[in-house]
Amino acid sequence: MPTVTLNNATFVYDDIGDPNAEAIIALHGGRGIGDRLGEFKAYKPLSDKYRLIAYDQRGCGETSLTPPFTFEQLADDVEAFRVNLCGGRKIILEGGSFGGMIALTYAVKYGQNLSRLILRGTAASYHHEDDAMVVFKERLHKAPSASVLMLEKMFSDKMKDDTELRLIWLALQPLYYEKFDPDAALERTRTMHLHAETHNELFKERLYDLRDKLKDIPVPTLVICGAEDWICPPNHSRLIAEQVPLGELLEVPGANHAVHAEKNDVVVAAIREFLARTA
Repeated sequence: MPTVTLNNATFVYDDIGDPNAEAIIALHGGRGIGDRLGEFKAYKPLSDKYRLIAYDQRGCGETSLTPPFTFEQLADDVEAFRVNLCGGRKIILEGGSFGGMIALTYAVKYGQNLSRLILRGTAASYHHEDDAMVVFKERLHKAPSASVLMLEKMFSDKMKDDTELRLIWLALQPLYYEKFDPDAALERTRTMHLHAETHNELFKERLYDLRDKLKDIPVPTLVICGAEDWICPPNHSRLIAEQVPLGELLEVPGANHAVHAEKNDVVVAAIREFLARTA
């Protein structure tokens, strides 16, 4: 797998499609939990027309555990990828969940370097956590091995170690899918790279709130969410789509936070249409 050293960190990434085609950079979710594989698999069909780059963000997956772990630094890392791997040309930026928060941070700071923005199951402020707790209590029966204390810890900088993070992540998994496969969740959780250090550092930062800056995002923006999303409830996607001047919303029935996996055909088709229409 290719690697590149940027901003003092060594990133692992996947890259497919015509290197001269317009580039999509895809940002995974999960603070110290996620990796590039889910985004890359979901959007790989787009590589017939676009170049797709997905990488493990700083302190995540197989990328080096190189601090600082801040929203600002992760947005600066996107810019380094654009400059060094995309020849400094404008990019299409996609971000899911926490990756969507980094994508929004990038769009506010580097909006002039984007051609389009795609967001999946995300929020413009950390206040989505309050709504997620309400939904969690309503759906606690779906995740009998989880507890309110576990979710509070997931939204904090108090994770004890990688093992605790892995166990809590597995306990919460039934909430992420409308059709939950426990065997797939076990294998996914067993093989994932999880980093409690990164998780804790990124949750120390309680300043993320871009709601007042959404009006300044200058590019066409497609906001996608599952109608049953529990952790970034749909009202947060609706707000983004309403406040971004060129924003539009796709709310997919029968899908949860992992809408790009659960309803992949719907999501990919919508992205194709959006990109073609806004080219």
